[in-house]
Amino acid sequence: MIKENHISRIILTVLITLFNLSLVSIYAQVAKNPVIWADVPDVSTIRVGDTYYMSSTTMHMSPGLPIMKSKDLVNWEIAGYAYDRLVENDIMNLENGQEAYGKGSWASSLRYHNDTFYVSTFSATSGKTHVYKTKNIETGPWESHSFEPVLHDNSLFFDDDGKVYMLYGGGTIKLVELLPDASAIKPNGIEKVIIDNVNLVFGKDEVGGLPGEGCQIHKINGKYYLFNIASPKSHWARTVIVHRADKITGPYEGRVVLQDQHIAQGGLIDTPDGNWYAMLFGDRGSVGRIPYLVPVKWENDWPVLGTNGKVPETLDLPDNSNGIFGIVASDEFERKENDPKLPLAWQWNHNPDNKNWAILENPGRLRITTGRIDKNVLFAKNTLTQRTFGPKSSATTLVNVSKMRNGDVAGLIAFQNKFGYVGVKKENNKMFIVMTQSRLGFEDEDQKQGIKMINKLSESFKEIERIPLHQENVYFKIDCDFETDEAYFYYSLDGENWQKIGNTLNMVYTFTKHFMGYRFGLFNFATEEAGGYVDFDYYRINKND
Repeated sequence: MIKENHISRIILTVLITLFNLSLVSIYAQVAKNPVIWADVPDVSTIRVGDTYYMSSTTMHMSPGLPIMKSKDLVNWEIAGYAYDRLVENDIMNLENGQEAYGKGSWASSLRYHNDTFYVSTFSATSGKTHVYKTKNIETGPWESHSFEPVLHDNSLFFDDDGKVYMLYGGGTIKLVELLPDASAIKPNGIEKVIIDNVNLVFGKDEVGGLPGEGCQIHKINGKYYLFNIASPKSHWARTVIVHRADKITGPYEGRVVLQDQHIAQGGLIDTPDGNWYAMLFGDRGSVGRIPYLVPVKWENDWPVLGTNGKVPETLDLPDNSNGIFGIVASDEFERKENDPKLPLAWQWNHNPDNKNWAILENPGRLRITTGRIDKNVLFAKNTLTQRTFGPKSSATTLVNVSKMRNGDVAGLIAFQNKFGYVGVKKENNKMFIVMTQSRLGFEDEDQKQGIKMINKLSESFKEIERIPLHQENVYFKIDCDFETDEAYFYYSLDGENWQKIGNTLNMVYTFTKHFMGYRFGLFNFATEEAGGYVDFDYYRINKND
């Protein structure tokens, strides 16, 4: 009897274990929102066969207009960029005191038509609307076209009758016909207002909030569906509004289809097995505007977004807990013969000066040489950046500073208008580890001194702490906590024992400048004499769970 009870207990234990393992297996197949906890705003998503593609906004970064791909809608990787340099001018080149923070190129529209990929965007920096196309979205090359005027938040559309259009605007939505190759506006083509005021959907008393913008147009079962983002006048609530019509020229009828957690702007995407989703983004503080996937059902030929009107926390899709590493990546700066100089996760702050950076071999390292004198890091050429990511993330690097010149500053930065960095400054032939912060972090003190920096590009900064450095190699680390919007700065002399330095940076997402989530960056700039250089041995990122 004792033996039988013992065997029964063993069987019960095995069954419980198998049940728990099955739960783990089931749980592992559940995706979580947000699908990418990093700054990937203004998304436009398409499916070609069994592969999904998505474009986004990176504004003043170079290369720009990133294209991402996925097989399951929740695990994404960067496939390429539509352009290497948007335009050559002082604004994008950080020349003559000019800059393109928060400018560059904005919301894009990704399309696939007649075996060709198209992506459109617009830019106040160039003063034009841009259209790029390619047969191979991952390898290119991309053919570039541009034309005037600037068509705000445009949505490119190829209709079944062979006509090509753009829908665009803010508040008022307009339709304009393009040439068949989408390279320019068609002379004497259709051009008309199709929606007088998107926000009238809220009611006449609620017009006056964020004007309806962010156009994304779809044609489904013979009907046209236009997605816009807007907010009512009485309270800030990012909202998805859809207008529907039987003809692209209208008339359109509209309704609110989602108002939850400030998640909006984007469009529809279907799966090969007939399920529907909306890929949108949500404002999430200093990490930026991050993508959410929302299930969609159809009722009376209208898309119904969410679960009981809410964006779900989980999705019946594969696990995406490590999906961020298709968007960001560590880099040892080791390259094989046919490797690109930089992995796709990297972007330069503005157009780089390619004469003054290099990937060196044996061992692999990134060298950044100063080519001129700059007033601070925001104006420095060749700051190399990647997205930060949530909920918590860190970046570390090792830098050799032996060839710095007096006045040079180099290191690792938490990069936005309100920035903070840990690095090395050479002064009077002596080296110092420094933690420096934008003066936007000292509003009270600045007001006493008559300094007004709020909503302006932070041209002023404050050194918080310095420590003498007596060796050529030094390690730096930044931890970002996007649950508290705080960043912490560290240095190490041996790569094992870390010392905190300076202040905690209270990270702030600024709309008037930068208009993007915080980035990690590697930098080197001169304040006295050009020609010095530093070598970064590696860049490593981690999730701080």
